[in-house]
Amino acid sequence: MITKATLAFTAVVAVAGCSTIQGMTGWDTLIDGGRGMENFTNIGGANWRAEGDAIVADRRPGNEPTYYLATKNTYRDFQVRAEFWVSDDANSGIYVRCSDVRPMTDRTCHEANIFEKRPDPSYATGAIVWLAKAPVPVPHTGGQWNTMDVIARGRHMEVRVNGVKTAETDEAREVDGVIGLQYAGGTVKFRKLQIKRL
Repeated sequence: MITKATLAFTAVVAVAGCSTIQGMTGWDTLIDGGRGMENFTNIGGANWRAEGDAIVADRRPGNEPTYYLATKNTYRDFQVRAEFWVSDDANSGIYVRCSDVRPMTDRTCHEANIFEKRPDPSYATGAIVWLAKAPVPVPHTGGQWNTMDVIARGRHMEVRVNGVKTAETDEAREVDGVIGLQYAGGTVKFRKLQIKRL
């Protein structure tokens, strides 16, 4: 027989099971809603700013192809989780193990791509550019809130979009580096960025 006490206990367990990773040991929150700009260096001068409940960019100041928010700390083995929103025409990504930030490119870093309409879809959203191709079909992320996880441990690296593994490789470079949030077009919003060293 199910009693009121049993139902109450079940409800408590269900709520606990839905708790976010920000409450878990070892996670550092770098972006939380519109807070966190102080945890980054703006490389290139895109108009990153706090707006509403997110950190947003929708304009670049010149003709450079990409601009970044780069963490002030470096990381080698880690899991990073981002909650992001992009317009359908957006070009963004999470750059990791960037040991050289001038220039900061998909050759000097590893890029977990967020670029649904990339002309060559091989390394579109969900891919690790140049190392692990995007799934077919490419995950749809435009116009909605999504999550992206990047997990790096030694030479192994994997990407998950909305909880689904989309790419992995055992050919990652083992270097310390910053994490960069890319802006290269459209509208890009990050409302949560959390990282845990492994």
